[in-house]
Amino acid sequence: MKPREYTLESGIKILLGRDENNNDELVKQFQGEENFILHTVAPGSPFCVMDEISEKIGKKEIKQAAVICAAKSQDWRDNKKSVRVHLFTGKDVHKPKNAKAGSWTLKNKPKVIKAKKREIRQWLSDKSN
Repeated sequence: MKPREYTLESGIKILLGRDENNNDELVKQFQGEENFILHTVAPGSPFCVMDEISEKIGKKEIKQAAVICAAKSQDWRDNKKSVRVHLFTGKDVHKPKNAKAGSWTLKNKPKVIKAKKREIRQWLSDKSN
């Protein structure tokens, strides 16, 4: 199964896992790379990979990707409130032995980005038009 794909205003593509197995495949593909990866602080979201190396990506693109990641999360689905999203790179991820599908650990503390309720609603509204 292929991941979902969205294109940001800047033309940068982001890839989103569809389920825990697809998330695993996606993160394995970018493990050890400098691509930015996003995932909500709360469990239950797709891993979202920005398909450019991190040095080519600015704050605006990171924010847009965080909003998309949040909009596709269980946290948003269940609470309809602002969602906190972790930002890290493929160099930061590690798959522990015997970890279940979709579970990864981080070697370094991730940056936290807040996807605000109004930003998520705006993206969902724009996407549906």
